[in-house]
Amino acid sequence: MFPVPIFDWNVKQLFLYLSAEYATKSNALNQVVLWDKIVLRGEKTKLSLKDVKSKYFFFDDGNGLRANKNITLTLSWNVVPNAGILPLVTGSGHKSLPFPESYETTKSY
Repeated sequence: MFPVPIFDWNVKQLFLYLSAEYATKSNALNQVVLWDKIVLRGEKTKLSLKDVKSKYFFFDDGNGLRANKNITLTLSWNVVPNAGILPLVTGSGHKSLPFPESYETTKSY
């Protein structure tokens, strides 16, 4: 069976985003968006994401993200239609992994 193309007559663009979920002592569920990308109709849909850095500054309530041994990454996307509702679709797979003890910091301002 061939995959169905996601871009049809009513798809203007895709909004892709990668989020991390994790638990801390003070919060059962923490979520942070690590990366996002807009893919317009007609653009290359095969993404090369090697060595991608986080796009956003994020603040970690209680430092529960750094050195956490159970972070779940989820890829989600919105199909932005030319007309109609804006559905939210979450990827069917999840990846859990430990985060590093320390982070690299760069100044982008």
